[in-house]
Amino acid sequence: MNPLYIYNTLSRTKELFRPLNEGRVGMYVCGPTVYGDAHLGHARPAITFDILFRLLQHLGYKVRYVRNITDVGHLEHDADDGEDKIAKKARLEQLEPMEVAQYYTNRYHKAMDALGVLPPSIEPHASGHIIEQEQLVEQILKAGYAYESDGSVYFDVEKYDRDHGYGRLSGRSLENTRDASREGLDGVGEKRNQADFAIWKHAQPEHIMRWPSPWGDGFPGWHCECTAMGRKYLGEQYDIHGGGMDLVFPHHECEIAQAVASTGVQPVRYWMHNNMITIGGQKMGKSLGNFITLEQFFTGDHELLSSAYGPMVIRFFILQAHYRGTVDFSDEALQAADKALNRLMDGWRRLGELQPAAASTIEVPDFKAMCLEALCDDLNTPIAIAHLFDACRIINQAADGTIALSAEAIETLKSTFSTVAFDLLGLRDTTAGDASVNLEPYRKAVDLLLNLRAAAKAARDWATSDRIRDELAAAGFDVKDTKNGFEWTVR
Repeated sequence: MNPLYIYNTLSRTKELFRPLNEGRVGMYVCGPTVYGDAHLGHARPAITFDILFRLLQHLGYKVRYVRNITDVGHLEHDADDGEDKIAKKARLEQLEPMEVAQYYTNRYHKAMDALGVLPPSIEPHASGHIIEQEQLVEQILKAGYAYESDGSVYFDVEKYDRDHGYGRLSGRSLENTRDASREGLDGVGEKRNQADFAIWKHAQPEHIMRWPSPWGDGFPGWHCECTAMGRKYLGEQYDIHGGGMDLVFPHHECEIAQAVASTGVQPVRYWMHNNMITIGGQKMGKSLGNFITLEQFFTGDHELLSSAYGPMVIRFFILQAHYRGTVDFSDEALQAADKALNRLMDGWRRLGELQPAAASTIEVPDFKAMCLEALCDDLNTPIAIAHLFDACRIINQAADGTIALSAEAIETLKSTFSTVAFDLLGLRDTTAGDASVNLEPYRKAVDLLLNLRAAAKAARDWATSDRIRDELAAAGFDVKDTKNGFEWTVR
């Protein structure tokens, strides 16, 4: 088994991955808050941890992958005040909150499926685990790290900081946290200290989503759900917790505090965070109003897009950058990703058409091993993709007749593409078209026209030859003359 190295946000170093239980991995990733359509920023963590999920399984691990759905408790200001985002959407559209949550959950699943993101092993909903969250609050109160105030329960950050140290994941001191609280993250005068955060909120009369509790009708704080559900499905301590870098503080910092306060155990061994998608250097997000939904990418219905971009183009665009680096969106960058993906898939198609020689005239590198080594080095997808393009260069040389490849070499290259491009990177061959449509008649028609063009060229009828080529180009077919005849692709 290849050794796997991943960057641990907690230690700020790249570490050799060693699971708690041999052969088994527990992984939790923060999922979406389902009050609107998924955008490019949501696609990045889903794709990043989909790669990790695929890689771990390829390495032989049995993986329990938990990705939650936040459908309650996520307040408008991501803190301790404001209106629940889903409840607000329901009020504005005169719907039941669960109607809103279900609608956008369905659309999220549809978008993830289009992007080739595998479903998690378990997808728990926050609203389905209120009991577990109440139990977590009771444990924290019993341990002395929380207090009641006007029907709400707040986590005592100062007491926790004295006993365990708060801010180790984010690198923020308690004083930094107080400063952030003064800038608008404080509650409604119920806290002892500004840095304290709600683990149970008293529901005002107008609040739609509420549950009975020992402290009165209310709802759990945003941070509780992941601590409670991660523990329920993965245990008090598990291997990997992932999410976007914007969740390091306060969400993941508070998760750690809640877990340690209630059990005394550090909940996670490896914390992994993907960086942001930006537009003009600014984070893409609903709160900033600068996001483009995945549906808009797929249809091209946005002023910043010159055309529609298929789900595989979006996936490839994201994988071209390392997950810990920022990705700045632009229409030009998507166009480049579209062309690059087409070149990669053209290589795969040409590979399937190669006729083997008795022996190879070059030694083909072990691209599969090289790609796997890159992915095992903290998910270095850009390097893995670069190796695939090096493989394409050899395929193109063989297709052009510059070099010869044996049957064994061709099968090795096919195995590389199948394992790396499709199984591990999760790409799909979009040049194959819709599998439900029989494309054979169209292929025969284009081949017939190109054979007529070849006959016209042989007869030096350049006008007919050029006309066939130009008409096919206008219809979306790219024609390339080769040593052995011709090749064509659909744009």
